[in-house]
Order: sequence, then structure tokens, then C-alpha cells
Amino acid sequence: MKKTIAASEFDRMFDDGEDIDEYIDWSKGRRPNQEPRRVNVDFPRWMVAALDQEATRLGVTRQSIIKVWIAERLESLTT
Repeated sequence: MKKTIAASEFDRMFDDGEDIDEYIDWSKGRRPNQEPRRVNVDFPRWMVAALDQEATRLGVTRQSIIKVWIAERLESLTT
């Protein structure tokens, strides 16, 4: 069971760079807006083949390369 302390004490410890692990249940942590959500996308065969070839060259999965490329493109839209 994790220890409990006042929020003001927790904030002070955090701000001072102290170890706060004993007060946090990391198993319940989550990253807002980072939860995976499944989507289905249909690609033509030539595109799947090209994705697989590049994924193999880089040593990653097809899904990984698709996610990275989409993330890079979306990031470029905001800069």
C-alpha cells in the first residue's frame, strides 16, 4: 500500500526533485490522448508491398513504419 501525504507536501517534494515513487501507484498511470485506437485502412497491393519492403530494410514492422510516417506528416502540419 502506498503512503499518503498532503498534496502541498507532495508538490513541494516534486518541485524540490525529491523521490516521490513511494506515493505514486504507477500501475494506474496513463497518458492522456495516447491510448491506442484501432482504425482500419485499405491500401492497394503495390503500396503494401512497398511498405513491407521498406519495413524489412529498416528492420521494423509494417505497422511501425505506417505510424511513424503518419506521425511525421502530422507533426509537419503543425510547424
